[in-house]
Amino acid sequence: MAHLTLDPDAPLHVLVPSTALGAAVEALSPRVRAHRVDAADGPPEGEAALAQIWVPRAGGATVPDNGFLEGLPRLQLVQLLSAGAERFVGQLPEGVLLCNARGAHTPATAEWAVAATLAAQRGIPRFVLEQDAGRWSFSTHRSLVGARVLVVGAGDIGAAIGRMLAGFDVEPTFVARTARDGVRPVTDLPELLPHADVVIVIVPVTPETTGMVDAGFLAAMPDGALLVNAARGVIVDTDALLAELVRGRLRAALDVTDPEPLPEGHPLWTAPGLLLTPHVAGAVPETGARLAAAVTDQVRRVLAGEPLVNVVDRY
Repeated sequence: MAHLTLDPDAPLHVLVPSTALGAAVEALSPRVRAHRVDAADGPPEGEAALAQIWVPRAGGATVPDNGFLEGLPRLQLVQLLSAGAERFVGQLPEGVLLCNARGAHTPATAEWAVAATLAAQRGIPRFVLEQDAGRWSFSTHRSLVGARVLVVGAGDIGAAIGRMLAGFDVEPTFVARTARDGVRPVTDLPELLPHADVVIVIVPVTPETTGMVDAGFLAAMPDGALLVNAARGVIVDTDALLAELVRGRLRAALDVTDPEPLPEGHPLWTAPGLLLTPHVAGAVPETGARLAAAVTDQVRRVLAGEPLVNVVDRY
């Protein structure tokens, strides 16, 4: 179990990305001193340089190459505001713990995955285009009810997707790195993919998952199947997916892309059969409150000498 080693009588200095989050952690104890910093500005000054905890900003934060970490000799914990930790794994000084915000994004991301699946299955993107054009265009599309859904990733978000899909009479098949009760191993994908109407991908970025949805993976999916990516763009081989979309053989719903942000003129913008959103799966008002709760709970644990949660120990 991971703990921080602190002088119980000394101040706890926490670097935060916003004033609101700083106020929330300072409300826990008079010992807490919050300092709003932007890591892009370089090493912190004054008392901020004494920080034991750093909370990077949300949305694409990375370890800066500007002496920022070198200017924090007392740093013991980096508490992320994201579930994904791939930009920080292996990038921190020895002895500095890394924790993510597992659970804070779960309801919203699972909701997006189900909403995008339902919208794509029922042809909602096409009907929106027809509405804009003022055309009453009847057409029949697929259903989510009773569909054969394969969820690649059986963590917190994958489990939430499964619970939500139950309302559509869907009993998803789960796949993960390690087989366990109710979860098949990734080695079973060649057997499972040909029978899936919908494949929802929600795995962390690791050397094993980067590019896992490649030409072979996509070729194993049946004609007309839907790929939903709520993970990270690098999980999917963009060129391989484009080839299947242009052929009209597969459909897709993506909240993440590679590259990201998607540049102007990229062929994904006009790919047929694609529902595309700009990495907004977790972007609901409630997520901010959940993130603040995750950070304050972690700081409370530090103050109380309790074990930390959501420690990223390996990928």
